Amino acid sequence: MLDFGHFQFSKTNVIVPLLGMIIIWLVYWMELQMGINLNDFGILPRTVSGLKGVLFSPFIHGSLEHLYNNTIPLGILLMALFYFYRNLAWRILFYGVLLSGFLTWCIGRTSYHIGASGLIYVLASFIFFKGVFSSYFRLIALSLIVVFIYGSLLWYIFPVKEGISWEGHLSGFLTGLLLAMIFKVHIPVHNKYDWENEDYNEDEDPFLKHFDENGNFKELPAEEEIEKKDSLKITYIYKESPDHKDKEE
Repeated sequence: MLDFGHFQFSKTNVIVPLLGMIIIWLVYWMELQMGINLNDFGILPRTVSGLKGVLFSPFIHGSLEHLYNNTIPLGILLMALFYFYRNLAWRILFYGVLLSGFLTWCIGRTSYHIGASGLIYVLASFIFFKGVFSSYFRLIALSLIVVFIYGSLLWYIFPVKEGISWEGHLSGFLTGLLLAMIFKVHIPVHNKYDWENEDYNEDEDPFLKHFDENGNFKELPAEEEIEKKDSLKITYIYKESPDHKDKEE
């Protein structure tokens, strides 16, 4: 495991996102090879049989375009989650899938809701709001990156386009916000230098006392110069070489 400052990089940061992308492609490939349609395993709102989609719907996609559009965002956001929030990552995934899926089951239209987009909205929402709530500069920077790359996703939590489960997107967005409010993240303590403290006295600084308030160099008083010279002690250590000792004998 490599340690980069306050965050740690491990194989999990790569393996989990890669595994997630491989699984959704394998499921779609299996549908094509076996000539089957797994949409029945999606979320069918307000039906008992539709509850199984809470677990299975993130792995099912209706078309190659649908699958492609979800693959890259899923990989990037999973990598960010496991790198910056590694202690919370598995819990965010577990509760994110369950809560967003159940909320979609509650508010969705009577149709099968499939795809990993609900989970993508959970991750994007959590990473953004958690960074803002933490007030830690690195996590805030991550939030701004998420907004810059995926800010346009916000439009799709509204019914702006036919054939898109805006209910799933909205559920994921709200779930990510809720998880960001509930779960606490450890913020690294910033070690301050003495000069960063509010009660720091510049007059006692051994370096700054050589300069006046305008930044001009000033000479030390004679007593301080004498005291400085008296406090300077040089010690010489001399050791005779064996050859020199033999010659004297």
